[in-house]
Amino acid sequence: MATLALPARPPALSREAIYRSRYLIAFAVTLASVLELVDTSIVNVAIPHMMGNLGATLDEVAWVSTGYIVANVIVLPLTSWLSDRFGRRNYYTGSILLFTLASFFCGAARSLEGLVLWRVIQGIGGGALISTAQAILFDVFPVRERGTAMAIFGMGVMVGPTLGPTLGGWITDNYSWPWIFYINVPLGLLAAVLTWRSVPEPAHLIRRTRVDWLGLAFLILGIGALQVLLERGESKDWFESREIIVEAIAAGVGVVAFIWHELTTSNPIVNLRILRNRQLAAGVAFAVVLGFALYSSVFALPVFLQNLLGYSAWDTGRVLFPGAIASAFTMAMMGRLSGRFDARLLVSIGVLLFLWSMWLHYHFTTAIGMDDLLLPMVLRGVGLGFIFVPLTGAAVADLRTDQLAQGTGLFNLARQLGGSFGIAVTATLLSRFTEQSREALLPHLAAGSPSATGWLQQATTRLAALGSSLPEAQQRAHALLEAALRQQASMVAFEKVFLTMGLTFVAALPLLLLFRVGRTRGGAGAH
Repeated sequence: MATLALPARPPALSREAIYRSRYLIAFAVTLASVLELVDTSIVNVAIPHMMGNLGATLDEVAWVSTGYIVANVIVLPLTSWLSDRFGRRNYYTGSILLFTLASFFCGAARSLEGLVLWRVIQGIGGGALISTAQAILFDVFPVRERGTAMAIFGMGVMVGPTLGPTLGGWITDNYSWPWIFYINVPLGLLAAVLTWRSVPEPAHLIRRTRVDWLGLAFLILGIGALQVLLERGESKDWFESREIIVEAIAAGVGVVAFIWHELTTSNPIVNLRILRNRQLAAGVAFAVVLGFALYSSVFALPVFLQNLLGYSAWDTGRVLFPGAIASAFTMAMMGRLSGRFDARLLVSIGVLLFLWSMWLHYHFTTAIGMDDLLLPMVLRGVGLGFIFVPLTGAAVADLRTDQLAQGTGLFNLARQLGGSFGIAVTATLLSRFTEQSREALLPHLAAGSPSATGWLQQATTRLAALGSSLPEAQQRAHALLEAALRQQASMVAFEKVFLTMGLTFVAALPLLLLFRVGRTRGGAGAH
């Protein structure tokens, strides 16, 4: 392992040298961010294999995903403080190495407890890789090119969650589940070396020595309990479960105490006072809705395609991939346009395109084919591409350079929490809407209904012709009718959920009125 050790600290770089290396830096931090985002969802398709290999129940193995996300969300708001405490280059490179090391040991784990432990450590390392990456890009790219920087970064942010389930399914089918972690090792080492050699320390760096232990404790309690609640709420039937009630109380106490403490202490671990900036506050609020729409649709679409239409993981990836490409292409375009047009206009266009996509989703049927899915996927990708780059740039447009790390940390925390809310709400609504739709359809198939009677007679005849006895054929025909009823009820539920996603995004548009300026501009840190 000695050959993998990082070289001695690179010499301080001039502003000109940093500018010449800006695209290499963008590649390094975006690569690290993609690895983190892919690992948020890549394990989901491998869970059945893990259960069999590790001898774990579904409820137990779910902590492989939950542990990672909880650790990730707790670290997100701390990234600015940790960067100041240890130096941004040290902290970011160390986080990549911690993430990479934990990835190796996740793949090598031979017990559920070991896998969950290393997933938590992996989440701690991964927590820095999104918000700190944005702060680095804002620092090394001049203001006039920040749209381009966010376009490069945004491609990874949008493609990562989409790529995760597909890549995980392909690796699991062709190799084995440990390789979904081993694949991070060479890419993580490459990102760490490039970061160490290229990423500069910010000129405004102030090394912090005091630690706000009480604020840290409240943060872990509040955000950790909230994330666990959102991850496990649906499977535990929400507030019918004592566990969920306890987690809700802990989350409420922790979050309220954290906010109060951080606003009253002189040495906060997370500077919430920065949200007095109306521009950032509006951007953070809108980021919650962006996360809701992005992650809920990323969650619902594979479930719809695989569980209802019977697609494989690879076929699901083929359906989702055009939307990811459309999103990446749109972001590249937004990188050039976001500085010329009002962000509020571009975001509004993106929201309306997303609504159009969800309206087409609302008209999906169980007979839909891959060709019919192309336009909705592309519209969704283009809509999200219109939103991410202008929104991110406008949210931090009024911040000083030394505030960017705090601002991007809160922005990404809001997006991640919005995504967790989105997944939790989507899972709950799918369950509730399916039951409601089944109850609504059931009277049409009641005993004596001509259509139901005719269908059952035809099915019984066909099954009997295939060798079943008459009682067995009748029983199987009723089971098939129940399955068809459940399928149609699920289809109606997905239609309602897709439309709800679009309307939720539209309902958030008034938040754009709170933006004081609509374009990325220089601020105090312009260069």
